[in-house]
Amino acid sequence: MDARYTIRQAQWLEECQVAPESFEQVMPRLHTLMAPFVDTLQGQAPRGHAQTSVRGLLSDVERKNVASIAYPFGQDRLGLQGCIGWGDGDDAPWRQAWRRQVGKQWGQEDGVLVCDPSAFPKSGRESVGVARQWCGRVGKVDHCQVAISLGDVSRKGHTLVDLRLSLPKAWTQDTARLAKAGVPSARRGSPTRPQ
Repeated sequence: MDARYTIRQAQWLEECQVAPESFEQVMPRLHTLMAPFVDTLQGQAPRGHAQTSVRGLLSDVERKNVASIAYPFGQDRLGLQGCIGWGDGDDAPWRQAWRRQVGKQWGQEDGVLVCDPSAFPKSGRESVGVARQWCGRVGKVDHCQVAISLGDVSRKGHTLVDLRLSLPKAWTQDTARLAKAGVPSARRGSPTRPQ
């Protein structure tokens, strides 16, 4: 690392300090922000897992994976993993809650929706949507996943409205692979990225 960058990084970190009185307001505001989303979950266990995962992501654990988040909070890794990774719950209520919040906070009549693909280099055949396709991050066709994001942009600012994993034809034409990966049947068609 360039020594000049190390010096500037130290300066940035000093500038980023949060006063204790400011931080005291963070947790109540976070609880208020999360409430509509947690309310979409059915049952105490998923609601508890949602709280734990956010607390873990905000904590000082070195690695932000399910195991390192679950254990410090006295939870079993499999319960948290089941909620985050294997849960068969419908995400439509969560997405609706998010869109309501975006509309209330950001929505403007002269705003626009922006659709943008983002690629993530990835190897293997098991991760949903991984295929040889254009990967802007590496500037060539390579193994990656592509997420399509929909953003709301107005004079008030910009924010994410929705995000979906794009399934390439190599996936949508292989029903056994889709079933093995747990892709919901409603997502098994082959719409274009804007669709």
